Amino acid sequence: MDFGLLPTTVVGSWPQPDWLVNRDVVLRIGPPRVRARHIWRIAEPQLESAQDDATLAAIREMERCGVDILTDGEIRRESYSNRFATALDGISDDPPGVTLSRIGKSIPAPRIVGPIRRTRPILLRDMKFLRAATDRAVKITVPGPFTMTMQSQDLHYGSREKAAMAYADAVNAEVLDLFAAGANVVQLDEPWMQAFPEEARAFALPAIARALDGATGTTAIHLCFGYANSVKDKPSGYSFLPELNGAAAQQISIEAAQPDLDLSVLERLPAKQVIVGVISMNNEVAETPNLVADRVRVALKHIPAERLVVAPDCGMKYISRAAAAAKLTAMVQGTETVRRELRAQR
Repeated sequence: MDFGLLPTTVVGSWPQPDWLVNRDVVLRIGPPRVRARHIWRIAEPQLESAQDDATLAAIREMERCGVDILTDGEIRRESYSNRFATALDGISDDPPGVTLSRIGKSIPAPRIVGPIRRTRPILLRDMKFLRAATDRAVKITVPGPFTMTMQSQDLHYGSREKAAMAYADAVNAEVLDLFAAGANVVQLDEPWMQAFPEEARAFALPAIARALDGATGTTAIHLCFGYANSVKDKPSGYSFLPELNGAAAQQISIEAAQPDLDLSVLERLPAKQVIVGVISMNNEVAETPNLVADRVRVALKHIPAERLVVAPDCGMKYISRAAAAAKLTAMVQGTETVRRELRAQR
């Protein structure tokens, strides 16, 4: 699909409102790998309806900011991965298992206790709701097979590669349903490739290829250094990125603003559209449109405009709604400045 010149998008999440979640708890626990039902302020019988209301508000806020390719804000999720991962057959988090975090700390994790199977759609209702709520292009995110593998404790397969391929089959069934329901873009979130580059080189790309097999729309892979609220000092370069030039997805999504990434790395992805982060998530202060425009201009020194998509670094879950709106508005305005410059040159 042609999204136009320098399309703007979001990575996935939008801040959940305080009336829906206990943000003190959300900020304290970070992104959970197992279910974290205690974050919700609304009782279970009314929770889905409340999540619908908050999702519609998130969509409208992104529309008002002028974003071209929207998501549903991941409002219904406790984290980007646990809602999907814990809904699969063969997975148990009662009691949770254990795995190592990206920084080598033991954390609660889903246990793989049998064959991983997707026996029902998991995000399909979310996609249908999003598609019905806006006439703009829409994207929905799904946790990738590599990241789910690394976030789980395997008690069944005896091989991370085998587990990743089983996760990939489950993701593939979901991806095909999401495109059939009207998704323009389906994004696999694979941030743990950056944390475990050797394992990623061993089996991530085959698993991603299986997960995206038969996809009928635009596909993307997002990888980052971790949420800014928990990872303050970010590396200045990726340990696993040029390898993704051979990945099955058309788009690669990276963060560049907070880590001050050397954007010459974009030249290592000649076969891909690249979603480049120009908005940092490490504070509440909105960038100026001029700063955004400067960051877009730097990216254009290394990638043609036809392959550049503009976005925040990462999900916006952990900043305030006011800051998220101000940052997205600046992103859209700064990008439009560069669009006008490009059109004047043509």
